[in-house]
Order: sequence, then structure tokens, then C-alpha cells
Amino acid sequence: MYKVFVNDKPLFLTNQVEKETDFQMFLLEGVDIEQLIIKMFNNKVGKAFLYHPDEKEMLKKLKEKIPVVKAGGGLVYNKQGEVLFIFRNGKWDLPKGGTEKGEDMEETAIREVEEETGVTGLKIVKKLPKTYHVFKRGGQYKLKITTWYEMKTSYSGKLTGQENEGIEKVAWLNPEEIQQALTNSYENIKLLFEKVEAKLGQ
Repeated sequence: MYKVFVNDKPLFLTNQVEKETDFQMFLLEGVDIEQLIIKMFNNKVGKAFLYHPDEKEMLKKLKEKIPVVKAGGGLVYNKQGEVLFIFRNGKWDLPKGGTEKGEDMEETAIREVEEETGVTGLKIVKKLPKTYHVFKRGGQYKLKITTWYEMKTSYSGKLTGQENEGIEKVAWLNPEEIQQALTNSYENIKLLFEKVEAKLGQ
């Protein structure tokens, strides 16, 4: 099953037929995806399931219906075990951004973390689960697929938020502060932390 967030509301891709209770279910092959997304953005649908019998095909089918933007990002730890966060648009987020021509995803993730936070000396430790969310740009809905990497750094210099990206604040947060920040974050960031092992002392 895949979990795609539309305006922070879950859209599940599933190969199981679920009994409808607090959500609506649609056939992935037949759904007017734009109409469904508009309803979710306008709070007319709170949660939806898209059914397709073949789990391997469902993401491909969704990509056929909506343009895809690929991004890379980092869950970055320093030597104190704190995690690097950015504050933008009134919410705590992790540094990430779109891939540029000729880059592989690891290069994208490292470059974006450096640009958005000023942190250098990044080393990728391992790949983390991808996150999926729909956003609107230039009047068109797009599916952003972000590949996340756990990174580490011994950087202890100044944190500099990328102003032209609207980043107001960059901070290293300890486990307690992370829990607080996640109460004012995005659902796919919360999901990423749920999937990351109990490294944060949970």
C-alpha cells in the first residue's frame, strides 16, 4: 500500500477492497484524479482509497494520470544525535528539493540540504522510505516523490536558511524538541519519523 498526501489528507493506493466507513473508495483505472484531488484540496473528501488489483502497477498507473516531480532530501544527524529541521510556511519541515539535470538522487539530496541550511560535510548513511504528496504549481496538480536519506555530519558552524526558498529558520532539534516540532509539521514528515527506527530514543 502507498500513502499519498493531498493537502495533508491521505490518499491510499491499495490492492485490498476495504469496507467503506469514514472514507471513499475509487477504482484507480476509472477515477478522474484531478476531480478527486480538487475535492480533497477543498476539504470535501477527507480520506480516499484508490483500488488497483496489482500492487506493482498501482504507482505506475497513478503516474500516468498526474505529472511527477522528483525530489531528494535529508534526515540529518549531528554528533549530538540532533536532527536538522527547517521552518517554512509556518511549519517545521526537513530540507529537500527537486533534482537538477545530470544529478543522481543522492547528489540532489546533499545539494538541497547544503543550500537550504548551510550545513556541509554530509555523509549518506542509508536510504529511507520515499514519501508522496500532491501539490499545485502553475495551476497544475503534480505528484512529488521524495527520496529520503539518513545523513550524518560533524558540522558545527552557522546555520543559514535559504531566503529565496522562504526558509525562516534552521535548527538542530533534540528528540524532545522533535516531538514538539512534529505537532506542527506535514503528515509525510510525521510518517517518515514513524518509519525511522527508534533511533530517537522512543
